[in-house]
Amino acid sequence: MELLKIENLSKVYGKGENRVAALDGVSLTVEKGTFTAIIGSSGSGKSTLLHIIGGVDAPTGGKVYLNGQDVYAQNSEKLAVFRRRQVGLIYQFHNLIPTLNVVENITLPILMDKRKVNEERLNDLLELLGLQDRRTHLPNQLSGGQQQRVSVGRALMNAPQVCLADEPTGSLDSRNGQEIIHLLKLSNKKYGQTLILVTHDENIALQADRIVGISDGKVTRDERMARA
Repeated sequence: MELLKIENLSKVYGKGENRVAALDGVSLTVEKGTFTAIIGSSGSGKSTLLHIIGGVDAPTGGKVYLNGQDVYAQNSEKLAVFRRRQVGLIYQFHNLIPTLNVVENITLPILMDKRKVNEERLNDLLELLGLQDRRTHLPNQLSGGQQQRVSVGRALMNAPQVCLADEPTGSLDSRNGQEIIHLLKLSNKKYGQTLILVTHDENIALQADRIVGISDGKVTRDERMARA
């Protein structure tokens, strides 16, 4: 089942001599429940593509549809709600609120909407992430790997349509980085969570169901991986 559809997407920054085409005619579809890796070098446009999918950065041209909804046909208020409820975002840096504990950081998007927290899902996530005994810890009481686990929990807590991860292992050592990838793969299998991950690391990309390569703002590779 098709979840995401991108049509002829473009993104231009600057004008004249300073004009940079970050994306140039990108089109692709992503099926629900799949794990897609977007790979490319620095400046290739891969993070720009991820941010536009997530409603963080508007395109210059083209369309983004999520579950049939035209993302950028919404006004700014509806777009903000869309980002909180339909998209889970994970960045290289954890972006946790330092004065909130683990549970408060994970449930923040729900609390911002003044909605009731699903305690069963919260506890399930805490167990999946190995954070049950860290519920009341503040970010400065956690290791870097644990902080990124909290970021993963926050992204998944809303059961979003799609989870977007932008170099989520970039600030971690190899062991913690691999654990984060393992957890994202677990969420993909356990919850059927659609996952799109940006990376420059071929070894990480090879763990996905599909690899989409980006270079100079264009799709240069689209490979579906054979799984045993």
